[in-house]
Amino acid sequence: METLQMLGTALGLGTLAGINLYLTVFVAGLAIQQGWIILQPQYEQLSVLADPVILWVSGILFLLQFFADKVPWVDSLWDSVHTLIRPVGAAMLAITALGSTHPIYDVIVGLLAGGMALTTHGVKAGTRLLVNASPEPFSNIGLSLTEDATVLAGLALVYKYPVVALCVSLTAVAVAIWLLPKLFGAARAMLWFGWRRVRHALGATAANDEMPELPPTLEIELHRLHGKRGALQWGAPCVSGPGAHLRRNRFGWLLLTEGGLSFARKVDSKAALQAIPVQGWEVMHRRGWVCDKVVLYEATGTGKQTFQFDRSRRGQAEALVELLARRTKTPQAEALA
Repeated sequence: METLQMLGTALGLGTLAGINLYLTVFVAGLAIQQGWIILQPQYEQLSVLADPVILWVSGILFLLQFFADKVPWVDSLWDSVHTLIRPVGAAMLAITALGSTHPIYDVIVGLLAGGMALTTHGVKAGTRLLVNASPEPFSNIGLSLTEDATVLAGLALVYKYPVVALCVSLTAVAVAIWLLPKLFGAARAMLWFGWRRVRHALGATAANDEMPELPPTLEIELHRLHGKRGALQWGAPCVSGPGAHLRRNRFGWLLLTEGGLSFARKVDSKAALQAIPVQGWEVMHRRGWVCDKVVLYEATGTGKQTFQFDRSRRGQAEALVELLARRTKTPQAEALA
């Protein structure tokens, strides 16, 4: 049981450090210095956190992070700088919590704590990128305060019930590993849309309403899929959104031919096409702050597919809606603000 308690303390501190390293160190050190918690003999080495120098340094860094975390995009810049700092700090905290143990255990627990911190840091950073897609700062402030409250609650749990903290940390990391691919896929798309918008605002790119020149392999695939009706009528790069036919956040080309609508992307350096059914579906164009969306949906509400376009291609998105509205014999949907 004592071994599990030590692991719970070490890995619990490491997991929390991935969310907010400086708050973890500062609050733990302040609690030890003020006598709010009494360290058991096996955790005596953690008393170094109560050193005035460590308290001052961690406190000042926490104040800097406290304000940086509340500003959109500044928080993401701060997270990117700390991608290495947090896991290393978490490993050092975990090794310190172990006290005098065999070097092999120090290395193993240090690696585990660093990996767990990197995982929680990844979820934090990915979530911040998605939140930054919103122009208002209130969501950033609320998320930052929630993270700080989570760290404080986690520290109390680590002190009172280290074995429970170990179980919670392992569960949180397992959920984070499941979430990370989804978060970073969405974050990658948001960064691409943001970068395209900045370039367009600076005049580095112009709206491209011309018919794209497709690679020969893609033209062959179009004719293979649609036969003689594979002549291209419309096309533009986009990112897949939520829907029944494609996974989210896949980069590719949306192509309209006489034979139908298709989504093209690269798979193992080869062009792959997927037909998107449109017959009998409604179509709608939605304008957005980050990107524009073209939504295909069944009137019965049983199916939907969304495609996302960067703002410089708004004209192309509107043109697609007009073409599809005529083809599906539905009234043209009006653009929604």
